[in-house]
Amino acid sequence: MNKINPKKLLHSKWTAVKPVNKQKHFLVSEVEFDELDVVVSCRIEAIISNESIEIEWQNLTDTKQWLFGWK
Repeated sequence: MNKINPKKLLHSKWTAVKPVNKQKHFLVSEVEFDELDVVVSCRIEAIISNESIEIEWQNLTDTKQWLFGWK
């Protein structure tokens, strides 16, 4: 399990364990907080294609799906 501090999530780097469409490396490009500093939305961007998708930031804690950093 990856431990994540939501305030340090922006611009963090992630590697997909099972790449889709040869997209393996991602960067958190956007994080939106509410007035209580709770993450409302999180967007990751594929490094190769610059495709951006919205994900649940808690999914990044699952080491079966995501590895911290670029591996």
